[in-house]
Amino acid sequence: MEIRAIITGSTGMVGEGVLHECLQHPDVKEVLVINRKPCGVQHPKLKEIIHENFYDMLPIATKLHGYNACYFCLGVSSVGMKEDAYKRVTYDLTMEVARTLAALNSDMTFCYVSGAGTDGSEKGRSMWARVKGKTENDLQKQPFKAAYMFRPGFMLPTEGLQYTQKYYKYMTWAYPFFRRVFPQWVSTLAELGQAMINVTRYGYPKPVLEVKDIVTLAHRA
Repeated sequence: MEIRAIITGSTGMVGEGVLHECLQHPDVKEVLVINRKPCGVQHPKLKEIIHENFYDMLPIATKLHGYNACYFCLGVSSVGMKEDAYKRVTYDLTMEVARTLAALNSDMTFCYVSGAGTDGSEKGRSMWARVKGKTENDLQKQPFKAAYMFRPGFMLPTEGLQYTQKYYKYMTWAYPFFRRVFPQWVSTLAELGQAMINVTRYGYPKPVLEVKDIVTLAHRA
């Protein structure tokens, strides 16, 4: 199938890694990135929209028709944030984008980068996990062709990309050990991007993908 994907968060580590995989994959024919600042990447497949207010997608809605995938990689750390503020930048922002895209593209597969430990019950003690869980649950209620929640753990960065977070660089040496001893928590960033592409191509039996699901799907031929 031909994939025409929208990516958010491509000026962050995860989104940049997913964009990198999309630009290399032969089935991905077109990529639109929506950013607050330029991502600095140029490629024949790539288009970019600079849009500062993700809480209001109406001004750019006419440019969002005709896409059949969204890889939503936009997110922030909850460290130092109160629940209301974290919910606004995590749940409210994500749902505004999702509702807009669902209304415009009924054939879309929506992939959301959540995180290992997300609380789908929405009742746990961890604030960030509850908010992520509510976001996951409500995304699955949107009228997309399909919606998948990705819960990566530690990811080996893709070499040569500019937005790799510093502490990931410092942990790279330990990756082979972690992969061998804790495979349920460890993948590569490349595998996350490949899994998103493959879930668009093939689907998956369940909507929430833990690390083992991500790795399995990434290596499907």
